[in-house]
Amino acid sequence: MTAVRQHDALAEAYQGVTAVVADLTDADLQRPTRCRGWLVYDLLFHVLCDAQRALVALATPVDGPADVDDVGYWRAAPYGAGEAGAPHARWVRRVAAAFDRPSGVVRYWCDTAPAAVRAAAAADPAGFVATQGHVLRVPDFLATLTTEAVVHHLDLVLDLPDAPAPGPLATRVATATMDGLLSDDAVRPASWDDPEFLLKATGRIPLTDRDRRDLGEVAGWFPLLS
Repeated sequence: MTAVRQHDALAEAYQGVTAVVADLTDADLQRPTRCRGWLVYDLLFHVLCDAQRALVALATPVDGPADVDDVGYWRAAPYGAGEAGAPHARWVRRVAAAFDRPSGVVRYWCDTAPAAVRAAAAADPAGFVATQGHVLRVPDFLATLTTEAVVHHLDLVLDLPDAPAPGPLATRVATATMDGLLSDDAVRPASWDDPEFLLKATGRIPLTDRDRRDLGEVAGWFPLLS
């Protein structure tokens, strides 16, 4: 996918999150998510931190070469998209709780996410950025942000049955990441749609006995992000 398409995918991913949370009441923002211990507004704050990280990284380009691509970034991550170490999880809850109301996080997100998308559009697609201890090409960096946003979108809607799904372009980036984490000879079961693949690849929902039969020895690699 070209850098322009990666920017479009990130825009779609962030717009999708906004579509989920923009009109939620404070009560709905306190519904549970797929991320253990985090309510909707806690998780939204975590994604907001990604948008802030994007603004910093894109505003301070570095010299290459890259040491990881978008798939290698996840292989090197200490935890996968949507999972968090205990100290970070506690910090997110404390900071999110410091807002006067849960909707305050939504306002902050609605200011920050579009700014991150504008920075992504303005970034040199041949450039490099540093983040989380790694150097990535700009398009690969945007792909990591998109993947995380799509997975978190699915996390956010656990108890919001009427919420919209992630957009198709952003979802394509996220599923390409999971496909990249599989070996060249491994494929996901044909019965899985994209959301099921993402949820199972990230350990949100367990593999069934049928899944394990279909996957064979590849089942032992799940979750792909750990």
